Amino acid sequence: MCSITALLQAQGTTDADRALALDVSKLQRHRGPDWSGVFQCEFGILSHERLAIVDVSSGAQPLIDPETGVALAVNGEIYNHRSLRKESTYPFQTGSDCEVILALHRSGDRDVWSRLHGMFGFVLLDPRDGSWVIGRDPIGIIPLYFGHDAEGRLLVASEVKGLADHCDDVQEFPPGHVWYSTDDAPTRYFERDWMQWDTHPKEAYKPEELNAALKAAVKSHLMGDVPYGLLISGGLDSSVIAALAQQFARQRVDEDEASEAWWPRIHSFSIGLEGSPDLAAAAQVAEHIGTVHHPLTFTIQEGLDALEDVIRHVETYDVTTIRASTPMYLMARQIKAMGIKMVLSGEGADELFGGYLYFHMAPNAREFHEESVRKVLGLNKYDCARANKSMMAWGIEARVPFLDTPFVDYAMRLDPEAKMGGKGRMEKEAIRKAFPNLLPDEILWRQKEQFSDGVGYGWIDGLRDHAEQRVSDEAFSRATTRFPINPPATKEAYFYRTIYERLFPSAACAALVPGGKSVACSTEKALEWSESLRNVVDPSGRAVQGVHKDGYRS
Repeated sequence: MCSITALLQAQGTTDADRALALDVSKLQRHRGPDWSGVFQCEFGILSHERLAIVDVSSGAQPLIDPETGVALAVNGEIYNHRSLRKESTYPFQTGSDCEVILALHRSGDRDVWSRLHGMFGFVLLDPRDGSWVIGRDPIGIIPLYFGHDAEGRLLVASEVKGLADHCDDVQEFPPGHVWYSTDDAPTRYFERDWMQWDTHPKEAYKPEELNAALKAAVKSHLMGDVPYGLLISGGLDSSVIAALAQQFARQRVDEDEASEAWWPRIHSFSIGLEGSPDLAAAAQVAEHIGTVHHPLTFTIQEGLDALEDVIRHVETYDVTTIRASTPMYLMARQIKAMGIKMVLSGEGADELFGGYLYFHMAPNAREFHEESVRKVLGLNKYDCARANKSMMAWGIEARVPFLDTPFVDYAMRLDPEAKMGGKGRMEKEAIRKAFPNLLPDEILWRQKEQFSDGVGYGWIDGLRDHAEQRVSDEAFSRATTRFPINPPATKEAYFYRTIYERLFPSAACAALVPGGKSVACSTEKALEWSESLRNVVDPSGRAVQGVHKDGYRS
């Protein structure tokens, strides 16, 4: 994981342009503290801040095609790079997984990007004519933004903070898209049959197939040449990922398990308020699978003290995201102190399998699936942004096996009837039944808790109380006037918005954050499915009355 910066569409770059690119890049150096690299030509500049995980010794960027001179800056990981290398005649110069992007670009085939399995944001720049290509992974695990400076040149950066002072039109680069310099706008390359109900294949659910598919995803995500760790919240998703990763811990997956792992003992991490349900459950998981476990605690005051830093790094004013990002941010700092540079996390399962509690209210399989599609294709705005940016604030790469492209396709092509909860069935039973002996029953059948709830209910209550003390009734009554873009619906949301406005004052930056209202489950669909949520303004899972109970196991 790294950061990239690009200055494109230039007509002769100068020392001042190079200084501008470096200034933008420095604002993102927390993402790549290991090395910096710059490529400059007449038509543009690429800058790269590296977090070295694969091919630490020779994988510095920007990477250069030795025959064409095309330069490449990438933020991310390509998990199928070894198979792509075997199919290519490209003269690879390094062991970097990202170099396969140069090989694919040589083909000239615009449909080639769907062959990449991984998380990535990249910019290619051809010094011969100034042409360029920008691309982002299908789900948007890796953040990427663009805008235009006062001279009309195109600026690209991994985070908003790199562009906010230079562009009035900052936009998020859409996931699953690629943009060629000859096109007016990005075009979608990631198209799937499961995106539309009429073309959905509705494949039969077979527990053993799900088991094999997720194992393959986890194994692929263990490539690397540095120590890695596991995030365990104590919930189903992170616990399954951790338990599967532990099965592959003794051999290096980079060498087809032909040699012993350099770090055979895996360290796992959890965080919560003292006595929180997540800490207790995570400790049980760690003991069961045999990791070296580190239960980290934080106080409400420590979380409150970190809020401005969290909003600066995660670049949002969304209530749920901030609630969950703060403990994750605090945990990342302690993981960094232990010398670990990469962790596996459980994001994505709730979207793929309808794990959010309001999914119990879906009236039929079609609406269940269409809402799942909407949530999966919106992950870039929420959980992916949280996991990536709160971890990368301290130079920790978060990998998310549930969102491996082949597994996403597998999960989304399943018959939605097999994934629906309610009527005596617990949410995500498809996952639970695929791994019957992997975890203790208390964990395997533990009900869904949002991360911001599971770290301790006192955390959310403390945030509300803090906001109540700092936002007067008079100020809140003018919320719509002060914040016409996504006006906040609660004092807590108003408080976060004031911090965000100070850090990112432009209207374009305000518009980057989706919604802004703190409606239950963060979705209008929940309101269509249940009138009981019509007047609920808090996004906590606890707000879904009648569902957030002891469970639905039949």
